[in-house]
Amino acid sequence: MLKMPVEKLLDLSGKTAIITGAVGIGFGIAYRLAEAGANVMVASLGEEETTETANKLKGNGWKATAIQVDVAIQEDVKRMVERTIQTYGSIEILVNNAGIYPSISVMKMTLADFEKVLAVNLKSVFLCTKYAAEQMIKQGNGGRIINITSIDALHPSSVGLAHYDASKHGVWGFTKNVALELAPHKIWVNAIAPGGVLTPGVEKLQKSNKNLLESFLSKIPMHRLGDTDEIGKVALFLASDMSSYMTGSQIVVDGGTLLT
Repeated sequence: MLKMPVEKLLDLSGKTAIITGAVGIGFGIAYRLAEAGANVMVASLGEEETTETANKLKGNGWKATAIQVDVAIQEDVKRMVERTIQTYGSIEILVNNAGIYPSISVMKMTLADFEKVLAVNLKSVFLCTKYAAEQMIKQGNGGRIINITSIDALHPSSVGLAHYDASKHGVWGFTKNVALELAPHKIWVNAIAPGGVLTPGVEKLQKSNKNLLESFLSKIPMHRLGDTDEIGKVALFLASDMSSYMTGSQIVVDGGTLLT
C-alpha cells in the first residue's frame, strides 16, 4: 500500500472545523487547524473574544469566522451548525473545548452551581456532537470529533472541583460510547486530557491563589505548565490522517502529572 506523504497527512485543506471556546486552549487548537488549511468556525459565549480570535486567524491569511453561541442551549447549537453550513458548506471536524471550572467545595456548592458546570462542560458536548454528527452522517464522508476532557477525568487534582470532575468523567464516558455509535459512519471520536495549561483562566488563578498553583506545579515532573499550542498540536494530530486508526481514545497531555 502506498504511504501518504507527511505533508498530506497533516493537510486539512477543504475541511471545516467548529471549535467551541475562543481563548486559551481554544485559540491554540483553532490556530493549528487553520494553519493546516481548515476553515474554522470559532464559537464562544463572549462576542469580543470570539471575534478577536477569528481576526487573528484571518490576519494570517487563514479562513475563520466568529459566532457568539451559548453551547448549553440547544437552539444556539443548532444555529451554530446551520451557520457553519451556510458559510463553508460542510462540517468535517468538531472540537468540544468550551468549559468552566469555578472552585467551590461541595459543602458550599448550590444546586445552581453544580448544574451550571454540568450544562457548560457536559450537556454542551452532547448537543454539539448530536447536531454536528447529524451533518457529518448526511455528508457521508466521515469526520472527527475531539472532546477536551482533563486529567481530572482520571484523577482529582484538588478539592473544590467535584462538579468539574463529574463533568469531565462524563465527557470521557460519553466519548467512548459515541465512538462506538459513530464508527460505522467513519466518524472517529477521541479526547484530549490536558493537565495544567497556562490559559487566561489559570493566569487569574495564579494571581488570586499562588499557593494552590505552586502546589500543583510541584506535582509536574516537567516543572512547568503546558502551553496552549501543546494542546493545539495534539488536536491537529487527532483531526488529521495521522490518527487514522484511532477512536474512543484519550490522549493525556500533562507534563507527567498523573505519574505522581
